[in-house]
Amino acid sequence: MAIQAGDKAPDFELKDNHGRTVRLSDFRGEKNVVLLFYPFAFTGVCTGELCALRDNLPKFVNDDTQLLAVSNDSIHTLRVFGEQEGLEYPLLSDFWPHGNTSRAYGVFDEGKGCAVRGTFIIDKEGVVRWTVVNDLPDARDLNDYVKALGTL
Repeated sequence: MAIQAGDKAPDFELKDNHGRTVRLSDFRGEKNVVLLFYPFAFTGVCTGELCALRDNLPKFVNDDTQLLAVSNDSIHTLRVFGEQEGLEYPLLSDFWPHGNTSRAYGVFDEGKGCAVRGTFIIDKEGVVRWTVVNDLPDARDLNDYVKALGTL
């Protein structure tokens, strides 16, 4: 079961596509966080979603908000993917221990070995304020994120 609105967001510590450590708690009291889980780099729907975010980046990375995208790919895969697609926001690796953060948020598909499409809007106090979880083939609408952020 995925984390629900009103739940405290589980903290995590993951490496980004440049090997830097990123903790959810680093943003507490500073920024709202759009935490986006996606199955795999280089796949069609994932690439489309992440590039749409890239093309609208000021809505998701600014003085008030930080976008964090998480997959179960290695940091090396994410580095190449980010460079190829011009993604200038953190791509976090939930590779090892495999899927621990995805499991904590209730979006890890044990049968497929990857996260499903889960998005969590987390406020500055670390509380989930909005969430959507889609199956693997179903892209999310980023306009829904913008509306949710507007309520914070």
